[in-house]
Amino acid sequence: MNFNIKEIVTAFMVLFAVIDIIGNIPIIIDLRKKVGHIQSEKASIIAGVIMIIFLFLGQSLLSLIGIDVNSFAVAGSFILFFIALEMILGITLYKDTDEGTAITASVFPLAFPLIAGPGSLTTLLSLRAEFHIENIITAVLLNVILIYIVLKTSSKIERIIGPNGIQIIRKVFGVILLAISVKLFATNIKALFI
Repeated sequence: MNFNIKEIVTAFMVLFAVIDIIGNIPIIIDLRKKVGHIQSEKASIIAGVIMIIFLFLGQSLLSLIGIDVNSFAVAGSFILFFIALEMILGITLYKDTDEGTAITASVFPLAFPLIAGPGSLTTLLSLRAEFHIENIITAVLLNVILIYIVLKTSSKIERIIGPNGIQIIRKVFGVILLAISVKLFATNIKALFI
């Protein structure tokens, strides 16, 4: 076992920045309003499982179906782009049936692609090249615990910030998410044509 506190902290901070669960609070609150309830445990566990599976099988899985990491990231950038448009313009692009929406919303778009999205999955592949696997898994698990805490307390956070504060944060983070999606697209589209 090669546990290294420095590697765990670095991997945790990188994943925390990419997942940006604090920045996703307005989306979480919005999803909760749309579907009534979000299953925090389920969303956190599914996101964690997706990230750990992708850490081990990501590269192989993508090459098996003939997709490179860059194509995967470009596709994910479109999803993030549309979620950002919803936040900025106050429109609804993502629609679902009324039946089982709380369960569905906990998985899509919350667990994937918001938490375990193309950004975090491609980051995991990059971290794997630099760090020991057990340190990355520990960093993922620490992030999952933090994600769970934020999901559980999102209604309290909403009460503290208030409806106007939520709207302002929603628009600001919508623009940030839009910028992240554009950057993800631009970085990976170049790699596709080289």
